[in-house]
Formats: sequence, structure tokens, C-alpha cells
Amino acid sequence: MTWITTKKCSAASAADMIRNGDVLGVSGFTLAGYPKAVPLALAARAEKLHEAGQEFKVTLFAGASTGDSCDGALARAKALSLRMPYQSNPSLRKAINDGSIRYIDAHLGKMGYLVRTGAVPAPTVAIIEVSAILPDGRVCLSTSGGNSVCYLEMAPKIILELNTRLGDSCIGMHDNALPELPPHARPLAIYSAGDRVGGEFVQIDPNKVIAIVENEAYDEVTPFVEPDEVSKNIGERILDFIRFEESHGRLPKGLAYQSGVGKVANAVLCAMADDDRLGQIDLFTEVIQEAVLPLLKKGKLGIASGTALTLSQAAQKEFVENSAEWKKHFIIRQQEVSNSPDVIRRLGVISMNTALEADIFGNVNSSLVCGSAMMNGIGGSADFARHCALGFFLTPSVAKGGAISSIVPYVSHVDHTDHDTQIFVTEQGLADLRGLPVEERARLIIKNCAHPDYRDALTDVLEYGLKHAKGVHLPLALSRAFEMHTRFLDTGKML
Repeated sequence: MTWITTKKCSAASAADMIRNGDVLGVSGFTLAGYPKAVPLALAARAEKLHEAGQEFKVTLFAGASTGDSCDGALARAKALSLRMPYQSNPSLRKAINDGSIRYIDAHLGKMGYLVRTGAVPAPTVAIIEVSAILPDGRVCLSTSGGNSVCYLEMAPKIILELNTRLGDSCIGMHDNALPELPPHARPLAIYSAGDRVGGEFVQIDPNKVIAIVENEAYDEVTPFVEPDEVSKNIGERILDFIRFEESHGRLPKGLAYQSGVGKVANAVLCAMADDDRLGQIDLFTEVIQEAVLPLLKKGKLGIASGTALTLSQAAQKEFVENSAEWKKHFIIRQQEVSNSPDVIRRLGVISMNTALEADIFGNVNSSLVCGSAMMNGIGGSADFARHCALGFFLTPSVAKGGAISSIVPYVSHVDHTDHDTQIFVTEQGLADLRGLPVEERARLIIKNCAHPDYRDALTDVLEYGLKHAKGVHLPLALSRAFEMHTRFLDTGKML
């Protein structure tokens, strides 16, 4: 009888091993590769303890967002005291915004470093989904890298969730290297999206494993939706611009792409798949979304390097069925590597991320609605925006049927300053801000990116600032900075 057999138990038994106040470090990144059985059992246990008048709450660290069977179930069970660093679950978001769960937003590329250096507490229990466990203590992670290696190394106790549905589909995809810690840390020898610097398995200490739970659940990813006309428009504008820059010698051909989360970012990949003029491309990104599969099927995908393979259930089935052939195109890294500023800058990544709102001066808000209500978090967008060779921020020009303008006088929360933004794109047009002083940036954003209904109002704020602001370098009159936001809060419309 091997140690693997002796550690197997039910999800409920594993959940019973978790104590009030524990810090849980779970696998998972943007709804891929997270534990599914143990968190559900833990939520059920928490509810019973609460009914009996006993306190039970844990801290949850992940790579990024997890599925409803983890983030959502634990939030609804009131089992979480603190969550870090990124989430996208409606139940968890509600609890964060009503103050019942504390939340720490953080750059995804920095989270593992914070844990490994002791800046934030190390997990007391790591709960990691794997696709294989070997007798010598090596494990193969499942559909995400995230912070799993960090948590497996740092936690004194480990619970493994073995996803039997995956078979050997993930074996060979992972590169589990972590950056060295300073001082005198040597750079990772990654010079192209396909370079590997680590092993495909993670070596763990079997003595730390307190439970092994089998599951066969799918990652809870929403079905892929074909891009709408607005998203297609944005995607086509980006490709046209890239071709223009390449033809004028300002952008080398063959740079790898990073694509953020969401339908607008997905639309860019779909546009690439449909563009007969585009050759084979590589991705060096965080999230490998389902829109990469058309690229693969059309022979246009070289290597897709990321820290999560986020696919709908139908696409997950298809990937497992075709993994022997397909997985040679994929590398799943730890997020400290997928989001490494050093590697991003060396590769000259072309970065595409979604903005909640952008202002006329070039600042971007990625995380907070009206300055205070958390949406998801900053994610890894800043890891790429500051260090990429060419950076796009994408957003439809309006939301809520035109009641909200995505271009505002001043963002209600700054995630990306005007120093780190280069190009804004909406379905109205594209604004290349590189090399432009502030007033010229503002006029170009209003002209090319704002919806026609809002251009006069935005121009009026700019002209007022040029006359009344304390200084004209940044012509922002404080009295009018948030007038569109406050009008929306008062009336439901920004105009």
C-alpha cells in the first residue's frame, strides 16, 4: 500500500482537517484549475458550525479568481474573513462591497513573491488540484499554474484534489520554475514564448500531505460567446494598427501577444484567426482563453504560454480528447513567471487589456465602479502595461445603453497612470498617445475614442480646466473632475 492510497479520503473528511483561522492557499487562476470538492465540503461544514453558534472563518489566497464551488460557496457560507488577490464571483463581490469579507487587491505577478518573502502570511494549508500523483511525491498540476508551487512549498499541510477526468492531458504542459529571490537573483532564461526553464512536475514532501480527494469536475467557465459587433470592431482596429506600425518599421514582426480577460480581448484573438494576412503567432500571456482554439485549428498558433487554460466545458472535453496533439502548443507557467516584468520586457510583448473606464488624460481604472465598489481587481494588467513593447487598453465607448461613458473627465480610481498607458481603443476609434503632451492626448482621446453623445461634455470639461485649473500642465479643474460620476449616482445617467 503506497502513501497515496493511505491518504485518500472524502472531501468532507478533508474539510474536517481545516481549522478556524487557517490560511488556505488554493490553486486556480481565472476559473481554471482550482479545487472543487474540498471547498464545497468546507462551506457545508462552516454553515453547520455557524448554526451551532461556533465561529469558523478562514483566509483564502489563490492565484486569481476561482469558480463558484470555491469562491462563491465559501462566500455564501460566510466562511471567509479575507480574500486575496483577485476574484470575479458575484457572491464574493457582494460580500467584499458590503464589508463582510475583507479584500486585498494586488498585482498578480507580485502575490507569490509577497508570500515567499513573508510580507503576507504563508498558507497553513495548501489545497491544490492536480492531474497526476506519482509515488515519489511528484505531482502534475491541472489546468492552471497560478501560485500553486509557492503554496505547496510554503504550507506545512497539503490537501491534493486529484482530478481524474483530466487523465494525462496536462502532463508535459507545465513549466514550474519560480524566479529566484533577491538579492543577486539570476534572470530566467526565457527569450521566446516557447522557452522552458523548469520541470513539468512539482516535487512535494509526501509527509506534508494530509488528504487526497478525488474529483472529476469541470472548471466552471461560462460558455464561449462569439464577439459582438462592438468587440469585433475593436479587434479589427488593433490589427490594422499593428500592421501599420510594422509596415513603417516601428514594430518588429514576430512579437508575442498578451490578451486580457473578457469578450473584447477574446475578439482580438478571433480577429487574428480570421485574418488571412496574419502569419503564425505566439502568446505570452496570463490567461489562455477559448478564442485561442480557432488559431490552433487554423494552424496559426505557435506557442501559447500562460498560467491558466480557461476553457468552457465543451472546450475542456475537446482539449482532453485532442491533448496528445494540441498540448505541444501550450506552456502553463507559475504566475510569477507568466507575469514577470523582466520577461515581458525582454520578449517585447504586445499587451491588450480591458479598462472599466479611461479618462481624457490617459489614466485607466480597471477595478472599481464609481471609485469604491470593487468589480474584480487589478489582476495582471499592470504587470504587462508598464513593461510591454506596445500596450492597448480596450473598452466599448459606452455602457448601460449609453447611460455610462467609458471615457470620463477623470477616472474615479487610478489603476494605471498616464505614464503607463500607450494606446486607447473603443469602437469609435483608436488614440495613439505615445509622445503626446497632456492637452493633445486629451483632445485625441475625446475625438477618437469617446462616444459622439459625450464629446461635447468632455470637451467642455477640458476647456474649463484650461481656463480655471491651478496649472495647465494637467488642465483638470477639481470642481468638475467627477461631475459625470456624481450625476450618474444621482440620476442613473452621466449626461
